Amino acid sequence: MSKQDRLTDATVKRLPLPETRSKVHYEGGKVPGFGLCVTAAGSRSFVLNYRTKTGRERRITIGGFPSWSVKAAREEAKRLRRLIDGGGDPLADNEAEREAPTMGDLIERFTAEHLPRLRPGSARMYERILKNHIGGHFGRHVKVADVTFADCDRLHQKISRAGHVYAANRCKNVMTKMFKLAIRWGWRADNPASAVEMNTEPARKRYMSADELARLTAALPKHPNKKFANIIRLLLLTGARRGEVRSMQWADIDLENGTWTKPARTTKTKIDHTVPLSAPARQLLVGILDSQRSAPSQWVFPSSRNGGHVAELKDDWTALCKAAAITGLRVHDLRHSFASQLASSGASLPLIGALLGHAQPATTARYAHLYQDPQRAAVERVAAIFSGAPAAEPVPLPKRRR
Repeated sequence: MSKQDRLTDATVKRLPLPETRSKVHYEGGKVPGFGLCVTAAGSRSFVLNYRTKTGRERRITIGGFPSWSVKAAREEAKRLRRLIDGGGDPLADNEAEREAPTMGDLIERFTAEHLPRLRPGSARMYERILKNHIGGHFGRHVKVADVTFADCDRLHQKISRAGHVYAANRCKNVMTKMFKLAIRWGWRADNPASAVEMNTEPARKRYMSADELARLTAALPKHPNKKFANIIRLLLLTGARRGEVRSMQWADIDLENGTWTKPARTTKTKIDHTVPLSAPARQLLVGILDSQRSAPSQWVFPSSRNGGHVAELKDDWTALCKAAAITGLRVHDLRHSFASQLASSGASLPLIGALLGHAQPATTARYAHLYQDPQRAAVERVAAIFSGAPAAEPVPLPKRRR
């Protein structure tokens, strides 16, 4: 075939195979560099040779015959020629597309670089979300730059429709952080998850009644997992977060002075937080320390599976609540109950915030309503002083008729 002959589907079929390697048959006409590459193995592919603005010679493969007809391949060659004439380099664009980071790359880098900066409990939550939701939804081979708002919103809605509105919001937060870092790393220009609308999260305020507290404490000595039972006792006595108690280290506890310094890595505020330990809490810790004499550990609650501390409480907590006939109570609600007892005993909001390790007064303000009964009792005592009568019990006002 001469250089001036135009390719047709018929001529492409008749072109002989080279004895070795490959041979390109170029056609003349309006698309310089357009031709067909035939290999000794029988492959026939349309190609386009071109020179970049910097003078570099390049060859890009358009597609194979017969999947591509001569007419379709020639039209694609014309389109590529227009890009080249405008200063483009389609082969470089294809190479950049192949090398562009994928969601698998983003998950791996996010896990390696960002998760170690989180508190252990938060890191484990992120890992679960990445494994159970994000990785499977997007696929590891999808390009980071190709992810859209619709992709992120679809995952959020999928988890929400399954009845997990809180988990959906946590997933949205993880996606937003991932793509924020992807922008910083130069992997894309915008954040497709930032506009996903969060589910409304009603405030969950659950406090134990006196009867529930009695049943819970009565069930603790009977629970088979003594380590778990002691964790619950410390949660009740300190109002700490479960992650803080699970990761307690003896080096952070001063039994002589009765203080516990929570390291910044374990606190939500990411600052060291020192709290006093009550006499029962100190007595409990002394007993735990004595039990570890034969097998010392840096952890107050060492894991029996590895060299770290205990991880999950879910199964034991479920069993404990069942034994105590308590429903709808979370481990975190023990913290709320601790705060409610402080408020009922007259402790000020700043004092409660200091004991719980709140960074913002607004966080502690959620317990302000618990002061209603102590405040009413206080004004009754003052009224008794001025009136000369003994303090009366608070009397509920009758409902006003409409």
